[in-house]
Amino acid sequence: MTDSPATAEEREGTTVTAPSGQLTEIIASALGPAAEAARAQWPDDTDEIQAITDAMVRLLTGVPLRSDGQLTIKSLAEEAGLRRNKLTHKHTGLKDLFYALVRAQNIRPKDTERLQRERDELAEALKKARRERNELREEVKRLVRIIHVLEVENDQLKATSSTRKGSTVHVLPQRSAPSAPQP
Repeated sequence: MTDSPATAEEREGTTVTAPSGQLTEIIASALGPAAEAARAQWPDDTDEIQAITDAMVRLLTGVPLRSDGQLTIKSLAEEAGLRRNKLTHKHTGLKDLFYALVRAQNIRPKDTERLQRERDELAEALKKARRERNELREEVKRLVRIIHVLEVENDQLKATSSTRKGSTVHVLPQRSAPSAPQP
């Protein structure tokens, strides 16, 4: 399995559509010498190294086959069909290379963009809700002042009407809610 990463992609029946035409070439040129050096150092791990480098190319170009497409070691291991500890303990150089390539791309994964968009929408909705809450608080304060003024005026009217004999203002007893009409 000494195919280049692009050849491995074609062999698997997928087409690589890179965000820029040269991205695949840049990644392959970075991974090619690294994979060859690793093969010379660990001839028994050739299949693992090839799987990791192929998975790197698929993830970095945005065409994952077996993972969620996030640019993480977990997704890289899943994409390569290996356990994560193979990358974190055994092939640490490939892990470091993957992280360096991710940083060099200077792009945000699709999930991050979607989450940022959702966050912005939620932040805007929160601002609107806070504005409405503040408006309602002010309205409640205004209504409380009005009710207080009306209670004071009502008490004053009761006091003046009870002291005057023959007054035209009469205090009526409290009424209960009207009962439903009977058929």
